[in-house]
Amino acid sequence: MIESATGRPYADVLADQVLRPAGLSATSLPGGADLPAPYVHGYDVSEQPPGDVSRSVAAGWAWASGGVVSTPADLARFIGEDVRGAFTDARTRHEQLRFRPGSSEPPGPGENSAGLGLFRYETRCGTVYGHTGNTTGYTQFAAATRDGRRTVTVSVNAQITPARAPELFEQLRDVVELATCAALAQHR
Repeated sequence: MIESATGRPYADVLADQVLRPAGLSATSLPGGADLPAPYVHGYDVSEQPPGDVSRSVAAGWAWASGGVVSTPADLARFIGEDVRGAFTDARTRHEQLRFRPGSSEPPGPGENSAGLGLFRYETRCGTVYGHTGNTTGYTQFAAATRDGRRTVTVSVNAQITPARAPELFEQLRDVVELATCAALAQHR
């Protein structure tokens, strides 16, 4: 869609409009099979002992559908910029913040609702905006306060979802909410 709208390769638009302006120097969009080294290894926790699945899927497989590889520090910078509206115009920003019933996958902390590319998480400590994601061997949570000044990221090197690991997912959701509460406490 981006290539059709701009007439430019997706990777170039991503670099020009997101990565460079936000200073995301440890973030990339792999196009081939290999993860950029060094990388955090991902594990399948459904088997014992857990198996390393880091290379079981080509890094470039997800590409524009979640294939960006980043560090927790760059992810925190990105989500803060995204939530404060650094990458959108006013009209798009308005639509981005029109929330409806819906949840990210896996569900984030608290009560979830869906906007355009962002989710709102209403927790016992307050509200943050962000996104979750998962793929074989990895689960991510990133959120920020509305002004983007406080961020929280939780990176897990296993795919922990309600369907794949229900007993671990509730524990992970508790950890994510604790991290969110810590970020919001610093915001006050």
